[in-house]
Amino acid sequence: MILIQQLKLRVPHEEKEIKAKAAKALLLGENEILDVEILRCSLDARKKPEIFAIYAVEVKVSGEKRILDRALKNKRAKEQFSLSTRVKYQFPEKNGNLCNDIDEQSRPVIVGAGPAGLFCAYYLALAGLRPLLFERGKCVDERQQDVERFWNTGKLDPNSNVQFGEGGAGTFSDGKLNTLVKDKDGRNRAVLETFVKFGAKKSILYDAKPHLGTDELSKIVCNLRNEILRLGGEIRFESQVTDFVIQSGKLEGIVINGTEKLACEFLVLAIGHSARDTFFTLLEKGIPMEAKPFAVGFRVEHPQKMINESQYGMPDPGPLGAAPYKVTAKASNGRGVYSFCMCPGGYVVNASSEEGRLAVNGMSYSGRDGKNANSAVIVSVTPEDYPGEGPLSGIRFQRELEERAYELGNGTIPVQRYGEYRKDGSGENARTMRSDEESNIDVNASESILPQCKGAFTWADLRSLLPEECRKAFIEGMGQFGRQIKGFDREDCILSGVESRTSSPVRILRDENFSSKIQGIFPCGEGAGYAGGITSAAMDGLRVGEELLKRLTNS
Repeated sequence: MILIQQLKLRVPHEEKEIKAKAAKALLLGENEILDVEILRCSLDARKKPEIFAIYAVEVKVSGEKRILDRALKNKRAKEQFSLSTRVKYQFPEKNGNLCNDIDEQSRPVIVGAGPAGLFCAYYLALAGLRPLLFERGKCVDERQQDVERFWNTGKLDPNSNVQFGEGGAGTFSDGKLNTLVKDKDGRNRAVLETFVKFGAKKSILYDAKPHLGTDELSKIVCNLRNEILRLGGEIRFESQVTDFVIQSGKLEGIVINGTEKLACEFLVLAIGHSARDTFFTLLEKGIPMEAKPFAVGFRVEHPQKMINESQYGMPDPGPLGAAPYKVTAKASNGRGVYSFCMCPGGYVVNASSEEGRLAVNGMSYSGRDGKNANSAVIVSVTPEDYPGEGPLSGIRFQRELEERAYELGNGTIPVQRYGEYRKDGSGENARTMRSDEESNIDVNASESILPQCKGAFTWADLRSLLPEECRKAFIEGMGQFGRQIKGFDREDCILSGVESRTSSPVRILRDENFSSKIQGIFPCGEGAGYAGGITSAAMDGLRVGEELLKRLTNS
């Protein structure tokens, strides 16, 4: 296969034009192209509102060496053409002997049905190892009902919410699938192909910033679960692993829901970044962990039309869809400030999982057709910022922030306009509103942005929420972003707090073979500190699955 990069086409265009452009680049007729596969597509908006799509494609032809040599005679083309070196990831084939031979105690057990746990279970089920997956929350359909009830009434189910349940925390986000993890072994592509297999649109295979939307992701998660079950796996919902039986540095078993004991030799810990009670149990059991850096801040909302105008040069970009952005800065006190989990046309959501504590996240549906854009604008923090010492000091730091946010919003999402946040004086008068309430907020006439939230919100004074060093860095970063995107630091953009679950504040230590010091425990995914999003967590699930398959087939 010949790899062609930097194929440039004006937006909009038809897919057949890609083949024509590839043929022209290789000095061929279209009928000489046997097949074209798109590997990547990104947008070039440097001449906005004129937008171009930039493709990388693999082209199948007869006599590829001769054709490639001819194309490379043009010196300027040497960076555009090459032989493809892409690695195709190989999933295992189901092995009936494994299925029959493995005893119950050796059967791999997975804790957590987020992307890491689900992809690990899928991999092992394909191999015939009949994995057993425990999830403290509910299946995605029942979980959806609990989340909607919480947003509408404020009644929280601590085990079935935006953080816990089938699909993990990413299910109630934008369903973003881009990752910075290198893909030399093809796992990234394998994860995306699996999503397509179970219902995702094919364009996620090549979009530079692929996304699904929470409405689509929930369907895909359900389809993936059904395939794991069909392959002989077992998934138990509302089943929290509450204790670990460890003897002489080796895992012997686990306890479910405080009573049920299960013998277990191989345990994948894919618990997610919010399983705080489990982290404390692991600490008591002597599983090695360490505090790690993460970031905290606010959700920031702007009109989506403003972002479209900045990124694409037009307020309504039509088939391009709602525009995303990414901004980064370095504050004078040395802290990084950056956007995270940007949700075009999205909503700010109450993402709490503990009573008396409040955290927010962002979410988009697949259509990304909300009036506001939002992203987390967050400031880096390190273990030196956390209260006390020890591997779980970051959790204590998160909890303090979330308790403050809960108090400021009286249990609802506390929001404030940026102009008020960055100056001295009193903030907005408190007023609690439902997210779907028609409002006539008594603010300056020029201030037109209203919060777009899932869950009730309250106008509050957020200036005491973050540590002062973080507050200063946040304001400085917003000023820098205002020079990158016109209007980013406008007075009436809306802040919601607190964004505290950006990544795990804990790393469960593992060696180069993915094993904890406690034999039989395999930390995995974002909660264990080895991923940062849906795709990277799923990739880590595959890596750990590969290791377990190797151990079980060699034993």
